[in-house]
Amino acid sequence: MITVKVTTLVSLTVLAAVGTGCALTERDAHISYTIAHARDGGDPGADPSPTGDEAGWDEVARALGRPGKLSSDKKVFRVSLPRSDLKVTSYGVDIKPGLALGGYAAFTRFPDGDVLMMGDLVVTEPELQKVTDVLQQHGIDQTALHKHLLSHQPEVWWTHVHAMGRDATAIARSVRAALDATATPAAPPAPSSPAPALDIDTAAIDRAMGTKGTNDGGIYKFTFKRTAPVTEHGRVIPPGMGVTTALNFQPTGGGRAAVNGDFVMTADEIQRIIKALRGGGIDIVEIHNHTLREQPRLFYMHFWADDDAVKLAETLHKAVTEQSVTSAS
Repeated sequence: MITVKVTTLVSLTVLAAVGTGCALTERDAHISYTIAHARDGGDPGADPSPTGDEAGWDEVARALGRPGKLSSDKKVFRVSLPRSDLKVTSYGVDIKPGLALGGYAAFTRFPDGDVLMMGDLVVTEPELQKVTDVLQQHGIDQTALHKHLLSHQPEVWWTHVHAMGRDATAIARSVRAALDATATPAAPPAPSSPAPALDIDTAAIDRAMGTKGTNDGGIYKFTFKRTAPVTEHGRVIPPGMGVTTALNFQPTGGGRAAVNGDFVMTADEIQRIIKALRGGGIDIVEIHNHTLREQPRLFYMHFWADDDAVKLAETLHKAVTEQSVTSAS
């Protein structure tokens, strides 16, 4: 009964604005639709449909002012938002954007035409409240706020963003407004040369991890997805939207690496993963949510260490085996 009343009230508000000649802004229409849709619960059981070729998302990329990439299953269009302008250090390590300073905005389209956007914006402390105000003004939900690093300068925060609507480009323009409240740079030109060689034993790391990693611009990365579907309002959220365990190695010399990233966990996995990480000397940074209404309820754990890369891989593998995940590579 409450669901019907709330949805009807929102719909009548929209109709009243149109009927009286009052201007209904893009933000008003987006918020009205999102509220009604959230209360209704969406289309139960809907799975994101393939989004076609990359050209279908050109307007989103233009609105964000940065190129994006379509996932291999064609379900997610993802725009990377690295803070390459920042010079951040943690425990004496110069943090590369690919290790812990990479924001993103990811989009997926459902069969009924609804578009879901999920993302993560990297902001400095002076930028944080400005970004928050712009997101709220544009009807973009903030679903988490936290840090990925323990002792770092300058102070950097990560805020997760979320929106659902019919117009992907309008959502992208709203995210762009928040980006414009920061010094986040436009994406650099695509590298014309191969990724730099890594000063770590990647073959031994692969053996320890039980799967092969990827050299992404000098950061060695592993990604794992949940074995069971993750849903929101009955809709499946593809792993490419960010619901993954991400493990990153940044070489720091002499076979050592700084490791950072996050584990995506159900509640009953959290304590086992903490024990596995601490047993190998990896520090716990944060435990928090990224989204608000997903099922099963998921939590994320960020971590940090700078040590022998193979030793760290062995510890990370032990932690991964405490999860219901599989390699996403």
